[in-house]
Amino acid sequence: MQEPVREFVTDMEPAEFRQFGHQIVDWIADYLAHPEQFPVLSQVAPGDIKGQLPTAAPLAGEGMDAILADFERIIVPGITHWNHPAFYAYFAITGSAPGILGEMLAAALNVNGMLWRTSPSATELEQVVLDWLRQMLGLPTSFWGIITDTASVSSMTALAAAREYLDLGIRRQGMAGRPDLPHLRVYISDQTHNSVEKGAILIGVGQENVVKIATDDQFRMRPDLLEAAIQADIAAGYRPMAVTATVGTTSTTSIDPVPQIAQVCQKYGVWLHVDGAYAASAAVIPEWRGILAGVEQADSFVFNPHKWLFTPVDCSVLYCQRPDVLKRAFQLSLDILSNREDDVVTNFMDYGVQLGRRFRALKLWFVLRYYGQQGLAERLAQHIQMAQDFAAWVDASPDWERLAPTPFSTVCFRAQPAALAQDEAGLETLNIALEERINATGRAFLSHTRLGGRYALRLAIGHIRTTPAHIAGVWDLLNRELDLLLERE
Repeated sequence: MQEPVREFVTDMEPAEFRQFGHQIVDWIADYLAHPEQFPVLSQVAPGDIKGQLPTAAPLAGEGMDAILADFERIIVPGITHWNHPAFYAYFAITGSAPGILGEMLAAALNVNGMLWRTSPSATELEQVVLDWLRQMLGLPTSFWGIITDTASVSSMTALAAAREYLDLGIRRQGMAGRPDLPHLRVYISDQTHNSVEKGAILIGVGQENVVKIATDDQFRMRPDLLEAAIQADIAAGYRPMAVTATVGTTSTTSIDPVPQIAQVCQKYGVWLHVDGAYAASAAVIPEWRGILAGVEQADSFVFNPHKWLFTPVDCSVLYCQRPDVLKRAFQLSLDILSNREDDVVTNFMDYGVQLGRRFRALKLWFVLRYYGQQGLAERLAQHIQMAQDFAAWVDASPDWERLAPTPFSTVCFRAQPAALAQDEAGLETLNIALEERINATGRAFLSHTRLGGRYALRLAIGHIRTTPAHIAGVWDLLNRELDLLLERE
């Protein structure tokens, strides 16, 4: 007996997509207009979200009404709102409205920009947008760019290029079991982001061969100690491979002396990678171009538009002055991944680990076009001014102490009331409690770091919707909670 012909099923019907698409856009618009309706730090307990979800996927499909209802009922309470104007804990990753719209279109097109042929617009727009950014940052024309997901991957990619630059045959022979291969060394400061150390681990350099250089009283790498470490390693038979300098360190946003570090790297033939993931965006302000002094001498440089250039996560840019070395480190041929245009086009898959590449340039293009260079510079300058105002309030108050310079829009500080001025253990207990109380209010989200052994609160301003009123509000909240902890009226 012949089976009955079943109806052929495909995707959601266009009418249904349009209905719920409008509903979701309306939800997003309301969310962006009133993010303060939510606590900035999720207030759920571990397991709360997981406990409300089924242990297996549904057998039959469910309606979008039910899915969206569960999104609001279950998922939203477990969200820490990075798109909240009082999110100060980490460097902001604002999803600006034009960036969100660009992300929506990129999701709809759903291209994989691995080859030029697999979407010429994805490749060529990326090339153009990164050249726009290069100009906006004041970098020389020799800087060639590629978009990755995060600075962690960008820096690891740069380290792999640095390893290839040594021409030790590692690409073909590897590193294991080779008595002819010296231990390779990577140099960072004690303030460098740990992603660089992870990258060194992943490419086989090993954690023991990551040398941490001490910093000065402003948390900047000391070039004299860097050169001494390189000299000592060469004498001991090690091979210096790469140095990472930072423009805007993660804890304090300090700026390493890149020109002096570059001189040391050139003297000993060591690859220089500069991490400007957060702070390099400030160079969009014409008067702030000087923060990138010396970067023109770097072999590679990373900064993240998704940190302080209002582009939805993820979007990291790696610039390299030796793209031939980068390509040599990663390119592998495969018949199915070749096109007849290969001699005249760029295939971005040849310059990194990932074959699959999202159309990240589209949202970045939307952001750059919508705000323009002047609009971006104005917003960044506002953030820097708000941070300077907050730092001034800290400096003027007898109850507070600033623990690091504030070159950009991040302030490291702590409560230091007179009664505990000489009690470091008591000050740490107080500031830990203060941080927990602030975050528990849901009105602001702060983080912390340690500087010179001291527990420091950290307020990072970088959200496109943060205003002076929000900064005044968190300052009032800090002082009110401090009074309550000290049982002062």
